[in-house]
Amino acid sequence: MTTLLTTKDVQAMIHVDKSTIYRMAEDGRLPAIKVGRQWRFPADAVAAALGSVLTEEPGAHRVTTTDAGLASLLVPEAAQAVADLAADLFGVMAVVTDISGNPLTDIANPCGYFAAIHDEPNAVAGCIAGWRQLADEVDLKPRFMASHLGFLCARTFIRVGPELVGMLIVGGVTPRAWPPNDGELAHIASELNLPVGVLAEHVEETYYLDQAHQQWVLRLLPRFSDLISQLATARSQLLSKLDAIAVLAGAATSTQRSTT
Repeated sequence: MTTLLTTKDVQAMIHVDKSTIYRMAEDGRLPAIKVGRQWRFPADAVAAALGSVLTEEPGAHRVTTTDAGLASLLVPEAAQAVADLAADLFGVMAVVTDISGNPLTDIANPCGYFAAIHDEPNAVAGCIAGWRQLADEVDLKPRFMASHLGFLCARTFIRVGPELVGMLIVGGVTPRAWPPNDGELAHIASELNLPVGVLAEHVEETYYLDQAHQQWVLRLLPRFSDLISQLATARSQLLSKLDAIAVLAGAATSTQRSTT
């Protein structure tokens, strides 16, 4: 028999207000049924939609988004290779970050607009803040969203077991209304503490993807994050085994000393 969760149960899982959960139920982002005037959520379907593992106790389930130390689990060259491959295949920018938005790779294939400003301290700080906001998005399905620089970005999560530990982010994509008008460009320049002329000179240097291409990117993007997840999980399992061996070796040494 399918367990039906209440709105309160779902709130405990994804930490958003009731109105957001209602909107997600109404637009199909969360599987739900109406029981009278109340929404109810099939537990197994919700767990599958959120990409997590359901515990036996319905009210105890939650999606974990704590940083499990992705940087320590990834070989930098391997992570960079995946970011480079995604950028080359999709024709966009790409970067791997931890769950707090801190970059773990260089930005692969930066567009000219981003390359013109990325050395500025305010630009880097702004990007990290923007990437952190992507981690906080309730909808786990990749979609293109406007960045603080005006162009579009999309992200997919990297997992180790049920833990969300990082993101693969692609960006530099031209939105429908582009370039920004003079007021918008001046605002961006002010936020970056840069002359507006620097932005104006390079603002057309973004990556145009038509709608079909964008949907193709969104469809394949999780496969790249899955690859990184597999690399991180394998390394996590290896480190766990090494820790276990170290504990056993320490215990054996201690026993040997006590008998001599």
